[in-house]
Amino acid sequence: MTDDVTVRPIGLVVGGRVAVEDDDWGRERAVIRLDGAQYTAEALRGLDAFSHLEVVFHFHKVAPEKIETTARRPRGNPDWPEVGIFAQRGKNRPNRIGISRCRLIALDGLDLHVAGLDAVDGTPVLDLKPWMAEFGPLEPTVQPAWATELMQEYY
Repeated sequence: MTDDVTVRPIGLVVGGRVAVEDDDWGRERAVIRLDGAQYTAEALRGLDAFSHLEVVFHFHKVAPEKIETTARRPRGNPDWPEVGIFAQRGKNRPNRIGISRCRLIALDGLDLHVAGLDAVDGTPVLDLKPWMAEFGPLEPTVQPAWATELMQEYY
């Protein structure tokens, strides 16, 4: 394997949900506040031309001893199959990295007002990217029924 990778957060999630819960993220509103010691508003120039963002963040509330590296039933649901940690999007991942797509409501200096971000208050943000339709799959997608069932109440 290669050497360890070190990343420095670019900002934090401010506001929105405080407790880690699984569903109803679509109604959540929060602010992603960039670190003013590292960035100016120049870093966000042109981002407001996009409706959605991809946010890369750190699941900072997951204790290292809770990390999963093998198969498990998503959400512990006995009706769903055991699948490997890389076949699901659970927070107890080896590097505790999350990726979320959310709606950009407004930019205000170093504050990005967003809707539907599934990260809690205080979450370290590692990166931001504008969502471009061309980065989505170009062909039809397929997923198992349990994943569709799991996501029914997520947003």
